[in-house]
Amino acid sequence: MEDKTFRHQMPAQLRFSDVDRFGHVNNNVYFSLFDMSKSQYLFDVVGKDIYEHLAIVVAHIESNFLTPVYYPEEIYIRTSITRMGNKSFTLHQQAFNNRTKEIKCDCITTMVCFDTKTNKSIPIPDYFRYAVEEYEGYRQKVLVS
Repeated sequence: MEDKTFRHQMPAQLRFSDVDRFGHVNNNVYFSLFDMSKSQYLFDVVGKDIYEHLAIVVAHIESNFLTPVYYPEEIYIRTSITRMGNKSFTLHQQAFNNRTKEIKCDCITTMVCFDTKTNKSIPIPDYFRYAVEEYEGYRQKVLVS
């Protein structure tokens, strides 16, 4: 995907302890970085109180590790919701080197809206759907004549 498809990005704070014995950031660290960025995306797009009203769980995650990250590279995480279904949505995330613009890791996550009282999936609330569609540019503006 081209850079312009990602409207949201944030710097990733790498720690020396994230480095494994091979001298690069351990693959497990990426998921923590993606998780932090996914939460920030939802705070920024849907609202800071999102988790007070809605539980969202990971149903599927897959990642392609394209090239190693070495400490202390300047890494950013890009996030976009690329699909909205009835009860689930898909996040596309990338870790990239901000200086070289090289994509280091690509991740696709399917998330499901969930009712913790009934332990069942629920439809994506309208306020959530509307906020994401507006932010990502899915919703077409209707011109009134």
